[in-house]
Amino acid sequence: MAATPIPPGFQDMLQFGLVEALLGRRSRRFFMGAEIPDGVFAYKSRHEPMPLSELEKMLVVTACAGNTGWHNMIHRAQRYAPHLSNYAAAAGGRTFPSAAGFHTSMTFFTDDEGVYVLDNRDAPAAADRAADGSLDLDAVVQAMQRHVRKLQEGRLKLPAEVPYVEAHNTWVTNQPGTLLVIPVADLAQHVLLALCYMLQNGLVLTDDINRRAIPGIERFQGIVDVTNTWPITFVEQLSLAEVSVELSTSCFAGALMLQAMGLGGWMYDGIDPFSVLGASDAAGVEGLGFRYDKDDRWPYPNPTGLEGVMEAYCPPHYPNMRAAVDAVCDRKFGQGGPFHPETPGPWQDSAKVRGAAQVHDEAFRECVALQAQYVLDTFGKFPGTVPSIFIITYLQAHHLDLDFYDKFYKPGAYLHTHAAHMAQWHPNSNKRQVK
Repeated sequence: MAATPIPPGFQDMLQFGLVEALLGRRSRRFFMGAEIPDGVFAYKSRHEPMPLSELEKMLVVTACAGNTGWHNMIHRAQRYAPHLSNYAAAAGGRTFPSAAGFHTSMTFFTDDEGVYVLDNRDAPAAADRAADGSLDLDAVVQAMQRHVRKLQEGRLKLPAEVPYVEAHNTWVTNQPGTLLVIPVADLAQHVLLALCYMLQNGLVLTDDINRRAIPGIERFQGIVDVTNTWPITFVEQLSLAEVSVELSTSCFAGALMLQAMGLGGWMYDGIDPFSVLGASDAAGVEGLGFRYDKDDRWPYPNPTGLEGVMEAYCPPHYPNMRAAVDAVCDRKFGQGGPFHPETPGPWQDSAKVRGAAQVHDEAFRECVALQAQYVLDTFGKFPGTVPSIFIITYLQAHHLDLDFYDKFYKPGAYLHTHAAHMAQWHPNSNKRQVK
């Protein structure tokens, strides 16, 4: 970022107020190069599509998923004090929250040039905070850029037509000149972490669908009350809700940044998730290219991951659920994990803090693996009633066509940052829209 000429709009962005961003947030869909062919809003842009600059793109993606330093941990749990609460799976914090610090999601994005992944889920702190708690944005963006990997040439293979895109979004979704940000959750890993959380708090699964206890769970009555249960459907639905919040707040953070930068765009869920992941079975709709499986017991395909990029913590990426449990524990307690004494942190004595967590022992791991393997064996996949990989919300960013808003809207349809964007961010462009 330091090598990129900094436009005047960058400083305006830094001074933009949070309240103004909240009150000014709107879905602004009409971009340079767009066309609505009919109806009350029929209009064709007189501008050619204008992609975001590299700086603009990196700032939007940073807002959605940038690393913001070490997270602060959950300090105390009455049930197993004085041990430190050991729910988290990542040591670094990002621009959005995650239930109990699980942070199972990764962020993909696409524009005219390619499809990319931001692989910073387990990244260390992007930069040290100053004494006043502030972070240097330049350092955060540069750290994020080091974790970006290009996966495909050209825009995401996703036709802007029904049934791959909702009917009201075919004219605007993933079009030339736009940036589409796609947060993706490893729901299999999230449910595994939820099972660990449950066992820490004296709970185990019960199969409410087949109306039976998990066979063999009585072996663990020495470490947990095996009659204290949560139903499989409740745990999996709760986990689905938690990752939905994680993905949505990521997009919301990006949406606020659009206001500060004067970019158009909006967050939404009007794209078929299976088509985005690549599980549509249609030629030319390869999406992100995730592996998926089908089974007569399931109402829809089950995506499980993209080899070498994002692999869900379940078979076929692991031989069995015990191996997946061990991988989760390694993420938590291994090198660079949130509970490894050598992982740096924000405390005066970080080694003491991180080392205060209780490590999941063999009996604990076996109990979690027994429950997880039962779900896999019973339903043919893990989790049993929700997808292994899950997406719900997207953020699109683009250059706004102010002429459209001036024609159809009263004054105030866009912010002063939108009005000045071309002059402030692209002062040498011949597409200036000074209003």
